[in-house]
Amino acid sequence: MSVIEMKVPSPGESISEVEIAEWLVSDGDYVEKDQAIAEVDSDKATLELPAEVAGTITLKAEEGDLVAVGQVVCLIDTSAEAPEKKEAPKAEKKAEPAKEEKKEAQKEEAPKADVKDSYAKGTASPAASKIMKENNVSANQVSGTGKDGRITKKDVVDAMAAGFDTSSASGWGGTRDKTPKRMSMLRRKVAERLVAVKSETAMLTTFNEVDMKPIMDLRKKYKKAFGEHHDVNLGFMSFFTKAVTEALNLFPAVNAQIDGQEMIMHDYADIGIAVSSPKGLMVPVVRNAEQMTLAEIEKEIKRLAIKARDGKITPDEMTGGTFTITNGGVFGSMMSTPIINPPQSAILGMHNIVERPVAIDGKVEIRPMMYLALSYDHRIIDGKESVSFLVKVKEMLENPERMIFGGKDPYEVLLGL
Repeated sequence: MSVIEMKVPSPGESISEVEIAEWLVSDGDYVEKDQAIAEVDSDKATLELPAEVAGTITLKAEEGDLVAVGQVVCLIDTSAEAPEKKEAPKAEKKAEPAKEEKKEAQKEEAPKADVKDSYAKGTASPAASKIMKENNVSANQVSGTGKDGRITKKDVVDAMAAGFDTSSASGWGGTRDKTPKRMSMLRRKVAERLVAVKSETAMLTTFNEVDMKPIMDLRKKYKKAFGEHHDVNLGFMSFFTKAVTEALNLFPAVNAQIDGQEMIMHDYADIGIAVSSPKGLMVPVVRNAEQMTLAEIEKEIKRLAIKARDGKITPDEMTGGTFTITNGGVFGSMMSTPIINPPQSAILGMHNIVERPVAIDGKVEIRPMMYLALSYDHRIIDGKESVSFLVKVKEMLENPERMIFGGKDPYEVLLGL
């Protein structure tokens, strides 16, 4: 008998323990090598734990247990034989009827059973079931693409990304029931950090507004050529990221951090982009954004957002940011005061675009306007710097040609020619 001890691998340098969020297999199951057997929560991300070898598994930890990095969480007996796969019974071969009889038989033949009629249709996998419970999603809202119509984790994530009203998914209301729900390790850590920010920083917020018409006109003019050449959409986030990196260069304190009695200045801009995922809000980091083109920024944001949505983002991809951008506008927010993402000293909040009457050259015009909010730590950033930084971001967004092209040919710059 050969038994392998599976220990919790280190998800990142600063992580010493994780929580067993969910076992994806049962005690005594036969698992294949590299099969996902559990989901574990750290204080930064949720990760899948793959089986190191094939064999019969014995669980040594319960769901919800906090386990140290390097601790044994299960045993795998590699001497166990894989269960035989049951083959579907073969249909008896019948003599081919005459053409006339065959046609008649086809008319009377009952329709073949398909995925819609399968007993497994609508049955969720353990991982899918967990996400559905967390987000109040019912089986009839998700189309299963797994074997025999089973609902996979990806099916649920894709359905949620497509968007639907989950508030009435399970017949909400009508009772006085209360159900306790344990907060995930990630959510608990986020809560601790947010409370710490409010109590440990001198956080203030300054507001401004930006006329989005210049960017919207530019996107309309070049987005087709941009998309065909780079295979990625020209979105708003790349313009905001570019404007922020330029402003950070002029006001480096906004890009700095406090470390004891010192200010840590950064000669680079690692921009955290807040994205929504089934696990909650996550902030993957775009490294050296100050050196990137619009296309490179768009591609990196898309790559990180997909990994966050699919639960494959790593802790290293969410640490080390120097400044954060969050877009509450995609959810309909008109104005908010975003909370600083520690140990950073500032965060920019984008909001929804609303057509409003504004004065342009002494005349009233209807323009697509967006409120901007910059929350900052007053211990390290003065009011003058914060206001000047936000005004600079506004100026660059309202003059995107000058910011991006700098007198060069727009098509050459956008297409990277």
